[in-house]
Amino acid sequence: MKIKITGIGSYIPEKKVSNTDFGNHVFLNEDGSSFAYPNEVVIKKFKSITGIEHRRYAEDHLNSSDLAFMASKKAIQNAAIDPETLDYIIFAHNFGDVNSGTNQSDMLPSLATRVKNKLQIKNPKCVAYDILFGCPGWIEGVLQANAYIKSGMAKRCLVIGSETLSRVVDDHDRDSMIYSDGAGASIIEASDDDTGMLSYESGTYAMDEANYLFFGKSYNNDLDPNTRYIKMHGRKIYEFALTTVPAAMKSCLDKSGIAIDEVKKILIHQANEKMDEAIIQRFYKLHDRPVPLDIMPMSISELGNSSVATVPTLFDLLIRGEIKNQSIQKGDILLFASVGAGMNVNAFIYRY
Repeated sequence: MKIKITGIGSYIPEKKVSNTDFGNHVFLNEDGSSFAYPNEVVIKKFKSITGIEHRRYAEDHLNSSDLAFMASKKAIQNAAIDPETLDYIIFAHNFGDVNSGTNQSDMLPSLATRVKNKLQIKNPKCVAYDILFGCPGWIEGVLQANAYIKSGMAKRCLVIGSETLSRVVDDHDRDSMIYSDGAGASIIEASDDDTGMLSYESGTYAMDEANYLFFGKSYNNDLDPNTRYIKMHGRKIYEFALTTVPAAMKSCLDKSGIAIDEVKKILIHQANEKMDEAIIQRFYKLHDRPVPLDIMPMSISELGNSSVATVPTLFDLLIRGEIKNQSIQKGDILLFASVGAGMNVNAFIYRY
């Protein structure tokens, strides 16, 4: 038995924030000192490394669970199912609902429960819960749905990735420009043909790597040190990703029995354009193959890094033909992969 994605949907916030909008930000070094160069230089370097030109922020009246609800409605409609038939709602996020103007996390009740309530699902046997797995959360949710369905515990699952990272960033940290908001949702069911998931890989590295992403105080020493924001050791994450992600992707592909030349698209977490390109280069180098043209669809230039939402949103955009010069056909082999806080790494091979 295999599982397949029978419905997909995403919600991309309307508020568009360009790099130039950061021109008047007061960016500081970690010790609180000022940069030795102007913001124009900071922004130019940022664009050359990350590939990000724009990002989306949620409207003030919407929270992460609201974005997830709207993406879920689209996925349910796309799958043409009755939501009352869902056995599980698995909601991947990192910071819960964060009201605009604050950075306090609200996870009670769980965001999955909130989505179930918004969908007005009455069936008590539809179990709703959240998972915290960093940026690879949506993929991990798909792997959990796979386990439930294969074990006979479920027939149909809703897996969501949603986040409002713009509300937990330190405005004085230049890394704040990376993050964005968004949601992606998918319906997962058993496959009665040769399509669906063929293999998977997942792991957590929790020695020194556990603290590569963390909550820390603002770089502005005049602000309350007890107020915390998302922080990262970017160089360490980059080096970690270049070592572990290609290896995980190779292991996953080897398990599937699929030859690398059969892979048509690689849908990788939209974290950093240069890092993603380097990961793909290393992956193909492990197979002694050149990187095929247009193998890696990208959305980061326009949407930024919305954490758990990037991969399902990318898949939705790809299916709907909304990524320039990118398309997929029935039967194509896809490789999904992600890396993030934990540090967690996962991947799966999928026949579309």
